[in-house]
Amino acid sequence: MDKIYQFLVWASVFFYWLLIAGVTIRVVLKRRALGVSIAWLMIIYIIPIVGVILYLLFGELNLGRKRAERARSMFAPYGKWLETINECEAHRPQHQSFLARPVHDLCLRRAGIPALAGNQLTLFNETADILRNIAQDVREAEHSVNMVFYIWHPGGHADDVAKAVCDAAKRGVTVRILLDSAGSKTFFRSHWPDAMRNAGVELIEALAVSPARMFLRRLDIRQHRKIVIVDNKIGYTGSMNLVDPRFFKQNAGVGQWVDIMVKAEGPSVPILNSIFAWDWEVETGLRYLPDLPQCSLIEEHRHANHSVQIAPSGPGMPDGIIQQVLMLAIHQAKKSLTITTPYLVPSESLLSALQTTAQRGVTVNIIIPAKNDSLMVEWASRSFFNELLRAGINIYRFNGGLLHTKSVMVDDNFCLIGTVNLDMRSLWLNFELTLCVDDPEFCDDLVALQNGYMANSSLVDRAEWSRRSVLNRPIEQFFYMFSPLL
Repeated sequence: MDKIYQFLVWASVFFYWLLIAGVTIRVVLKRRALGVSIAWLMIIYIIPIVGVILYLLFGELNLGRKRAERARSMFAPYGKWLETINECEAHRPQHQSFLARPVHDLCLRRAGIPALAGNQLTLFNETADILRNIAQDVREAEHSVNMVFYIWHPGGHADDVAKAVCDAAKRGVTVRILLDSAGSKTFFRSHWPDAMRNAGVELIEALAVSPARMFLRRLDIRQHRKIVIVDNKIGYTGSMNLVDPRFFKQNAGVGQWVDIMVKAEGPSVPILNSIFAWDWEVETGLRYLPDLPQCSLIEEHRHANHSVQIAPSGPGMPDGIIQQVLMLAIHQAKKSLTITTPYLVPSESLLSALQTTAQRGVTVNIIIPAKNDSLMVEWASRSFFNELLRAGINIYRFNGGLLHTKSVMVDDNFCLIGTVNLDMRSLWLNFELTLCVDDPEFCDDLVALQNGYMANSSLVDRAEWSRRSVLNRPIEQFFYMFSPLL
């Protein structure tokens, strides 16, 4: 009996060693950012067995067999569709600013997406106005309405959009809505899904969370884009989910969420629509490619030479393209760089880029919320303050609610707006979208908005920060160790 027991013990030890060795080799061979690999190895060794299970569930970018196969099969038809746009009159790279041209060249070569001029852009920063305008445009839709959101939360003006969507479907407009399963779980438990489907809306629950398939697909890959397209002519995108802040996370203790959306009209809208079509096909297998844009431009139009570059990222798309766009923009700054983000957990390369930019004399401002809805992200963000402050970077903590706006302004002349947070999840994992805008008038509006945010913020003083409680520092360091995974 003792020999059997001894054999089982040694067999268990050998099996455990083999398991840890195998997973360790797999982590190393993935050749990701060093910080990510080290963080996973720490989890695997500190929490035996459980760490291995966590890695198998969340450690690799696994979209699932069907979705991955669909994404691979879509490259050729979508590439051909985008290639046609290169001949469009609105494709005017020769007129782009020195800030915009490298971003255009990168997106064109890596994703086949050209920047197009001749767009009319409107910046909205009041959530009530955003929801009212979306609802009104949906009411006036004649042919189609396409939407994709991470969160749709019932209540307030969000219900006005839901009613407009149902009415549009009832009068024969084709309405397709793609909502993330995890982000919109409250919506899917409400009466709205049945009401929409009964009205004729094609409503799809994207990336459904199913414990039965947890080892077949990474469950925390999320559909984080925010897009509305009406009749292939009007488009909205930005940081705002389809929620009325008065009815959303009121018990979180962070105030109302503060967001922006961009309304676009012009040749770039069909490209935005093609991103929706990509997401729709990945999730459903149904192909729908929008009509090509109307490219004729009036030379006297004030936006005839001001371009919009659309940069999508996510599983199945070129790896890390939005991080590359962001790094390009940061390194090109000559005078100023202002960033707003709700979650500040930069990668090693992004942290270095921010430090280097400030150290070569560029004024770098980072605006984050004073209170965050994620405790882990809050502490992880604080762990970077010392390094950022030492480099001469200004950190503003916004006091007017949870600042959810994601924006980057370079030299007051070129900006990025979209869904991307400054964390590894947004930059490497989720389905995201960024607009790169080369339009001085639009940038003026965003600069004014960012200045308003800073006026309603507290500037972090380096000396005062160094005197913070000694009890906080080990907590910050603890979450810093796992920041590559947040």
